[in-house]
Amino acid sequence: MTALRQRKGSKGSKEPGPEVLNQRFYPSAEPLERTSDGVWTWRTVLWVAIGWTVGISLGMLSCIYVATLHENDLWFSNIKEVEREISFRTECGLYYSYYKQMLRAPSIQQGLSELINDNATESKRTINLLRRMNIYQEVFLGVLYRILPIQAYLEPVYFYIYTVFSLQAVYVIALFITSWLLSGSWLAGALTGVWYILNRVDTTRVEFTISLRENWSLPFFALQIAAITCYLRPHLKPIQQKVVLWLMFLATLCFCLTWQFNQFILLVQALIIFTLDCLDLISTEQVTCLYLVQVSSLLSVWLLQFCNSMILGSLALSFIVAALFVKHFQRGLKTGGLTARLGKLLLHTVLVLALTFTINYLAKQALQLRSDEHIFKFIKSKFGLGPTRDFDASLYLCEEAFGLLPLDTFDRLAGTLLAYPYLVTLIVLLVMLALLTLANLCDSSAVGRPPKGRFEERPICMRADVAYNLLHTVFFGLLALSTMRMKYLWTGHMCAFAAYGVCGKELWSLCLNTIHCNTKTKLRLIRYTVPLAILGFLCYKFWPKLMTEVSELREFYDPDTVELMTWISSKTPKKAVFAGSMQLLAGIKLCTGRVLTNHPHYEDQALRERTRQVYQIYARQSPEEVHRILRAAGADFVVMEDSVCYERRHGRGCRLRDLLDLSNGHIMDGPGDNDPDLVHAPHPRFCESVKTGGPAYTALFSRVFQNKTFHVYKLKKGKKRAKADREPVAMEDKTQ
Repeated sequence: MTALRQRKGSKGSKEPGPEVLNQRFYPSAEPLERTSDGVWTWRTVLWVAIGWTVGISLGMLSCIYVATLHENDLWFSNIKEVEREISFRTECGLYYSYYKQMLRAPSIQQGLSELINDNATESKRTINLLRRMNIYQEVFLGVLYRILPIQAYLEPVYFYIYTVFSLQAVYVIALFITSWLLSGSWLAGALTGVWYILNRVDTTRVEFTISLRENWSLPFFALQIAAITCYLRPHLKPIQQKVVLWLMFLATLCFCLTWQFNQFILLVQALIIFTLDCLDLISTEQVTCLYLVQVSSLLSVWLLQFCNSMILGSLALSFIVAALFVKHFQRGLKTGGLTARLGKLLLHTVLVLALTFTINYLAKQALQLRSDEHIFKFIKSKFGLGPTRDFDASLYLCEEAFGLLPLDTFDRLAGTLLAYPYLVTLIVLLVMLALLTLANLCDSSAVGRPPKGRFEERPICMRADVAYNLLHTVFFGLLALSTMRMKYLWTGHMCAFAAYGVCGKELWSLCLNTIHCNTKTKLRLIRYTVPLAILGFLCYKFWPKLMTEVSELREFYDPDTVELMTWISSKTPKKAVFAGSMQLLAGIKLCTGRVLTNHPHYEDQALRERTRQVYQIYARQSPEEVHRILRAAGADFVVMEDSVCYERRHGRGCRLRDLLDLSNGHIMDGPGDNDPDLVHAPHPRFCESVKTGGPAYTALFSRVFQNKTFHVYKLKKGKKRAKADREPVAMEDKTQ
């Protein structure tokens, strides 16, 4: 719909503390260089200062980079306000409209009241937006903009987008810290930042989906990973552990508060912690603390979102409760020989999973929760475990973003030399993890105390922070491979993990030991030479490309949508209710403030059903049925798009009209196979036939706006039509 054109001119644990346990797994882990009295040397201070300077610089560079691309793609500073708002595509426009609403409210209290008692987002319904949606960031920015003395210097829209772009700097700095903590060298952080920027296509899409919830939440998720990495490192004092745990909680809280899919990400992370615990790679104290941070964050968000039942019914919360419960009552899990321990671990896993699904089922039944059932329908349909005709599941399955990760992704990652060190590091560490796990399972003396005798001399060892990040990249890598949209959870961390492989001691020590020439001098030489060589190559190869990219000038160009929004703003009542596609209606709310029948925030069962009903305007339905559906939703106007009615973007079976036909049991358009139980529809397609102006259509709908892309029809009152139908009969009676 929107086009871009070239711009002219352009404590009580029986186990040892985390310090002892981590030293067991990687005895060579050592803190930064200090003097005899424990004070850092001046060289260490200088080295750390340089590292922080580089990290902050790379973060700012990333921020400026995406802000420049956004400006150059749209000429954002020079287009009209309505065009700026249209550029907030699909659900982004819906979220931004609440920031705009907070600014336009007479007072902060009034703005909050309107959000808590909103009757403009869904017609004929009053909903609590702070409970339904994750829009605390819009509320926070709206309040901040009102109280700061910046109104005369910075437009509201720039305050918003600059905040989102600034979070990209936080993201890069968090990745920088993670790789620095893992490798012990800030050169790894520098390499991470450069790789993140060069692989922008696969690491972020913030420049064209500014308001998307993931652009707010992923920087906090990266901060949380950095905090977990720091918490699992050896040599941490108790006070340091407490500080890191509080930082971890705050990061997790912000992550959960800004994205509605937080529960599924925390579920994957809880599975990682569970695996580390089962493989005896972290202490019981650490496992419990990590779980409690997740639970505390989820419950805090539950309170902030006015007791949102979707959080209490989440699988993540059910799994953590089950894991802690079973762990507390199942004794002797890590004792015995290999076979006995494997059997105990299998039983432990089965018990945890069974209890998880039981708790989750009972919670959802008690809460009457159906808000997230579309996600489970999608997962079941994706793996062939559920019905393929389900409308909600098909909407996701037919989108490329929810398909498998394309193979050309790996070509791009290899082009920046990211894929090669990542795969080497991943394979080597997985082999080391397998050998270490086997050794731990075979020797029960390793449990709960430092190893003795022959076990002390094992060459295979791994720090807990490294083990966590290894499993993190494996789990989220599998998630990305299965669903392309989830790659943004993986690729950023991939940069940090690959940089750790290049700059860390583990892999290079293994290589030098293999050729019997491992000395501190050679190890240090390689650890500094290789990353510098890679950085030099990347700068040489990609700097001209980056300069070309930031110099390309385009301009926002979408006259049809601008014309539609202008007409709606000037020619329709302010309380008018509009029906149409979810994506378009989000823009209508932002640009015109009109009431909607449906919208893109899909995490509500009643809204999903209404959306399917409203979409009958693109199905084979009679005008009477469409009119009844739209009237039931409270619509005054309906907007139909030729790009949806005559869609060619998807193939047969995935066009919206095909999904509706299948859902209604009708045969699809065009040549191709149909299921034998499908029948021919008794009526023509509404979006096509209404344009013919037949009597059955003009009696219920009148066209009030039209351009090359959009057709707007006003719904006539049903009572008037009935009266009109009765009048001819009365006249005939009189004449007789």
